[in-house]
Amino acid sequence: MIDARLLRTDPDRIRRSQLARGESVELVDKLISVDESRRQAIAAYESARAEQKDLGKLIPKAQGEEKTTLLARTKELSELVKTNESAAKQLEVEFGELMLGVGNLVFDDVPEGGEDDYVVRETIGTPRDFEAEGITVRDHLDLGEALGAIDVPRGAKVSGSRFYYLTGVGAELELALINLAMQTAIANGFTPIIPPALVKPSAMEGTGFLGQAADDVYRLEADDLYLVGTAEVPLAAYHSEEILDAAALPMRYAGYSPSYRREAGSYGKDTRGIFRVHWFDKVEMFSYCDPEDSQAEHQRLLGFEKDFISKLELPFQVLELAAGDLGLSAARKYDCYAWIPSQQRYREITSTSNCTEFQARRLNIRARFANGTAPVATLNGTLCAITRTIIALLENHQQADGSIHVPVALRPFLAGRDRLVPRPTAGAQGQQR
Repeated sequence: MIDARLLRTDPDRIRRSQLARGESVELVDKLISVDESRRQAIAAYESARAEQKDLGKLIPKAQGEEKTTLLARTKELSELVKTNESAAKQLEVEFGELMLGVGNLVFDDVPEGGEDDYVVRETIGTPRDFEAEGITVRDHLDLGEALGAIDVPRGAKVSGSRFYYLTGVGAELELALINLAMQTAIANGFTPIIPPALVKPSAMEGTGFLGQAADDVYRLEADDLYLVGTAEVPLAAYHSEEILDAAALPMRYAGYSPSYRREAGSYGKDTRGIFRVHWFDKVEMFSYCDPEDSQAEHQRLLGFEKDFISKLELPFQVLELAAGDLGLSAARKYDCYAWIPSQQRYREITSTSNCTEFQARRLNIRARFANGTAPVATLNGTLCAITRTIIALLENHQQADGSIHVPVALRPFLAGRDRLVPRPTAGAQGQQR
């Protein structure tokens, strides 16, 4: 959440951010009003409580009419204390609920608008001219089935739409990508973590995933637990309710976990293959740092993503998201879009967000700095989302004979192979009825 002091010192900063996000500006005025009422109730409670204590010292010494008057006043104060304490608690709850609806403060130089207003910051690599090579482009599902790497029909049979199996070389490819991603992260100073994929509501809410993104979250009602949509959630909550050593910052973690998403608003979108699915595996970077270093740290995470995609020999673009399309927790966000030949366009494969102190305030993560204890900044970045990376690899590296070129960086994790070759009888382990 944002720093509540800004409501009193710079409410226009919050209004600008809400306006940029396309969210309610009136919410700021409501918060200011509730905050004022809350502070008045607290002051009235404390004043009545103080007077009540003072009278408590005088009553034993008083006699006659004076004592009767003091006892009457004590009774009045008792009611005032109860009333104002109750009002303060109710207003505190209302204030907290309203604060949860305010998104992180967007940096002033973030592009305005929504999905159509993303800004291309960089283009790296050049898409192949398949026509000049005499190759008719095949999409990832066609290629994956020929390799015996992707089985969507059985995924649907067992789990429903938007599920799949990675089989044979497809499973090998996932493991190779995970190992390359983790090796890369460790070399860049990240501590590897295998986090839980089920978390408490406090972790999900603390990271901002129970607001505008709630429809995409899977909840296990019987256990009051949530399936995470990204390892960002358990990595952010890892140090919740802790005070960190500022000298140890930045603290960087790389988490490998499954990611579960309902894709509630994507009916009819990307229904072929494994681009938009309900479950995929992912290696996620996460950093805790000094808030003053957050923007530089954000560029570092983006740099790690760019280096990883370049290792996979993929053409891609770096886009900065517009304010109206940022998630609740992000103050700035960059996406990397890989070229997808079958679609003749770039599609998202990674993202990285600077969440400044927003998540740390919600999760109560602080550090002891030179000028006192204060919230840290948190940042996250996808190093490798397996399914979309596999799509980009298969399509960009397809050859005329149906084989797939293996990038040099991946070869040590695929037994040195430089090609993935279609199986003569791919998918022949059994027939679908």
